[in-house]
Amino acid sequence: MLLPLSEADGLTFDIRYATADNLAGVPIYRRPVALLVPEARDKLFRARDLAAALGYGLCIFDAFRPIEAQWALWHAVTDKRFVSDPRRGGVHPRGVAVDLTLTQGGVALEMGTGFDAITPDSAHGSLEVAPEAQRNRALLLGLMTAAGWDCYLLEWWHYQLFEPRRYPVYAASAVPAGPM
Repeated sequence: MLLPLSEADGLTFDIRYATADNLAGVPIYRRPVALLVPEARDKLFRARDLAAALGYGLCIFDAFRPIEAQWALWHAVTDKRFVSDPRRGGVHPRGVAVDLTLTQGGVALEMGTGFDAITPDSAHGSLEVAPEAQRNRALLLGLMTAAGWDCYLLEWWHYQLFEPRRYPVYAASAVPAGPM
């Protein structure tokens, strides 16, 4: 079961795949919604609370990604280290992954690269980004891991549940109709 996230949950949103401002260069989603399985949603709320205690917020770029969208990204990205093979299901199509950044006062913190930048500089621990970005990435990493998330070392924005393959893959039909 996939549950929606909303601004009422104390989160902000910039669902990039509902716009052309993403690595594919075209909208992948028809609706800018963010969904997670209950366990992932609970862990995201824990990360939100940890961030809020320090004066920060979370901005969500992506969460559940239908398998159809995973195929679209697979075809759009040449460096396959940055996109999961849809034949194996991936983690976003299971509703157990989230792409996000930290905000302060409603403004995204500097992370050294943009979301979905297909570059070695996007990796956690990259020394090629400014010290401020390194600190911000480390802060996000600390908050997310303290809340129970696993990270993907090549992408500072991507977090997922441990053992994600215990969850099923969902198609676009799993997105509820109507307003969220």
